[in-house]
Amino acid sequence: MTTDEIKEHLKQVKYPGFSRDIVSFGLVRSAGIFDGVAKVSLALTTSDPKVPLYLKTEVEKCLRVIPGVKETLVEVSVAPGKAPAAAAGATGGNLGGNTAAPKTIKYAVAIASGKGGVGKSTFSVNLACALAQLLTRAGRPGRVGLMDCDIYGPSVPLMMGIQGRPEVDGESLVPLQRHGVKVMSMGFLVDDNTPVVWRGPMIMKTIQQFVQNVKWGELDVLLIDLPPGTGDAQLSLVQTIPLDGAIIVTTPQPAATNIARKGGLMFQKVNVPLIGVAENMSHFTDPAGIRHQLFGAGGGILTAEKLGTSLLGQVPLVPEIREGGDSGTPIVVGAPDSESGQTFRSIAQEMLLRLEKPAAPRV
Repeated sequence: MTTDEIKEHLKQVKYPGFSRDIVSFGLVRSAGIFDGVAKVSLALTTSDPKVPLYLKTEVEKCLRVIPGVKETLVEVSVAPGKAPAAAAGATGGNLGGNTAAPKTIKYAVAIASGKGGVGKSTFSVNLACALAQLLTRAGRPGRVGLMDCDIYGPSVPLMMGIQGRPEVDGESLVPLQRHGVKVMSMGFLVDDNTPVVWRGPMIMKTIQQFVQNVKWGELDVLLIDLPPGTGDAQLSLVQTIPLDGAIIVTTPQPAATNIARKGGLMFQKVNVPLIGVAENMSHFTDPAGIRHQLFGAGGGILTAEKLGTSLLGQVPLVPEIREGGDSGTPIVVGAPDSESGQTFRSIAQEMLLRLEKPAAPRV
């Protein structure tokens, strides 16, 4: 029996107090059967000591009825915090009605890559600024947020040109703001020379705080810049805030696309819809106007096809994008009419259209 088949059985186990199951919440880290022994590993975030015991018991009951299972082994890892934010996720993608996440955020979108080094944070920063420009033109300024969840290597403050510490309002942090975007990052909370050496539970707790204890205010879109991988940060985010979608960022070569596809599959396994794939560093155009595909061609569209989604756009490889990030003035702001600036706005516009398009409720 495969892992996916075991998870199908585990969908019978509902999280206490909610209609969603532990698989759709992303609580099942691993599952398998070997020599008649069914082994399942769960990762929970809760302060209620009754929940782990209840779920362990229910999972054991579920496994015992599977043909061929002689013994069960259920491991439960628990991080302190609030229960998964399920209210909104059970009825749709919107954050309205969520008791653990802000009620004032219309759409929450993860920006992920699976692999490091593909320019995901640069993409996130420019996409956020492009969204801010579009919404400002529509008479809705100040309604874009950017949450930098790269705990170990936060680069968003540099790219946005923001320094300083967030103010505290009651029990909440007030995000810093520039280029029409509200920003929260670990980079605001630690010194430049202080490395973050944390284990998984501390990362999970920080991400929960960024969602629940930051005064985001009224937002149309909250972009969440995730670190590489499919580990604690990604799992904690899915458990904490019902995501309305995810964008997968990749460069064209197989070394990036193969891992980006795995990142996309991770979101699909936890019922987060894919908005699309963005191909970064797609091509370079020399002064003679000749286009060079330095990292190969076709990787973005191939990744999108394998994930059953579409390619949102191809961002060119130009020095100005890097220079804009280093100076704190993203190219969308510094050169809005450039090919890159127009590409980011086109992706932002398409993302908004797909978010606003009615979708089948998530279960």
